Parts: sequence; structure tokens; C-alpha cells
Amino acid sequence: MTDQLPYALPPDPNTRPPSQALPVVACDTHFHIFGPHNKFPLSDKRRYTPPCAPFENYQKVQKVTGLTHAVAVQPTAHGFDNSAIMDAVARSDGKMRAVVRFNEETSDAQLEDLNQRGARGARFSLMSDRPGSIENLRAALPRMEKLGWSLVLHVEPDHFVANEKFIREIPIITIIDHMARCKPKDGGIKHPAFALLIDLLKDDRFWVKIASIDKLSAQTVPFNQDSMPYSDVVPMGKAVIEAAVDRVIWGSDWPHGNNFEPGRVPNEGDLLNSLSAMATDQRDIQKVLSTNPMRLYFDI
Repeated sequence: MTDQLPYALPPDPNTRPPSQALPVVACDTHFHIFGPHNKFPLSDKRRYTPPCAPFENYQKVQKVTGLTHAVAVQPTAHGFDNSAIMDAVARSDGKMRAVVRFNEETSDAQLEDLNQRGARGARFSLMSDRPGSIENLRAALPRMEKLGWSLVLHVEPDHFVANEKFIREIPIITIIDHMARCKPKDGGIKHPAFALLIDLLKDDRFWVKIASIDKLSAQTVPFNQDSMPYSDVVPMGKAVIEAAVDRVIWGSDWPHGNNFEPGRVPNEGDLLNSLSAMATDQRDIQKVLSTNPMRLYFDI
């Protein structure tokens, strides 16, 4: 029953700006919209109940941080009803795109409609805590290829390594979400899954998204004033940027749903400061926040 599901913590309401100004065009390629729940109901099959996090609240985050463009990613809590994120895209004055979720019950006409309204990809999971399978993804790939969409592959390390053969054969552009969820405490850059990620980045079909670093990190907030937030994840970010700087993108993961532990909710200013520690050359920041996502999602 949904009334017995855990309730996720809300995002930090006091967004801080990053220490360094962002590029004039700066894109967050991974954020979620939740609700308003009276307008966009949550799925009865959700794993948890997220806080209400409407489009207007995210716009405030953009204003404070300097993020100008964004890609709304469909959260599992809204199931396969992409209405909330597509509403945000429609109200964004052309500055947002969507990564949707769909299944075998979604018609080709519905996919084409999503494409016309600003969807540019779909997200599929190979994770232990949520639905998703090779079979579902294999059936979806030809439909995505027909639309010219990219795949966001949300995968955890064990599944990543176990399904290497299948992943290498994916014919469309594939973004490995959250750096394959490799955690510093489990080996970080020395983890076999991270080694696989670096190897895949030798192929132009594969991209990587630096996102959810707060969930990968062993560190908690608040940080000491002079400390670098999530410093244990920085070597991983540096490694993917060094491997394929032209195919790295960044996402905030706002409003950081599926977070239940006080002291784990990040601030967008800290997340952007961590990115600056990973990409110390401003030309690399320009690529990760602007050139790459605009090429991938906005055809610029």
C-alpha cells in the first residue's frame, strides 16, 4: 500500500551559487519533476513517495546557479506517465528537453508525439531495486533508433559488468548514467565496472553522465567551509573527462529523490564546485556543461 511507503527527504531549499560563474549557456542534463501531485499523480507502483518538486521550484535553482538549459528525466515515481516532465518542457521557452520512460504498451504514435514535443531519449535501468531487463531494452532499441533518440542506461556495477557483451552491441548513442554508480568505498577508479566504463568511452557511441555524486560519495553534509565537497568522487570525474571530454555531460539529480538519510541531501552549489574540481580547465567545463549537452540534446 502506498501509505506505507517511505517518504523521501526534500531538496535543500537554500540553493547556493557555485564559486565560479558557469558558461553563458550551461545545461543540467539530469533533473526530475515530481508533481504537483494533485495535477500529476504519482504511480501506484512507486517504490517510495518523493516530495513535491514542481517545475517552478527547479527554475529557482537555475536562477541561483546560472544553469540556463536542462533535460528533465522521467522518475520511476511517475511510472510511464511522462506528463509532468513534458509540461515542464512545454513551458521552458525551448530551453528544456526530456528523457522519457516507455514500455511495450506505449504506441509508436505516442512516441512520435513525445518526440515532437521535445523528448530526445529514453532511460532504461538494469538495477537490483527497480524493474528493468535486457529483454525490455532489446525490444525498445529499434523504436528509439527510428526516432534518432539516445539511451540513458541506468546500471549498477555488477549488472554493468555482467551484461558487457549486450551493452557493447547497443547500436545507438548510450549515456552511462551516474558513472555506472561506482562508489569510491568499493574501489572507485579501480573498480572493474569503472575500468569497463573507461574502455567503452573509446567508442564514440558511448557517453557518460557525471551525476548523483552525493549518492556515490562516502562523505556527508555539511562540509567544512574550506573543504572540497565529495572529494572522494573527484578522481572518477577526472578520469572520465580525461578519457572522453567530448562525450561527458553533467547532471544535478535535483531534487535528489530516493534520499532518506539526514545529512545526505546535497546543495547544487556544492555539486557544481565538485565539477570544477574534476574539470580544472575552463575549456573542459565549457564542453561538459555547454558544448556536449547542446550537441546531444538541442542539435546545436
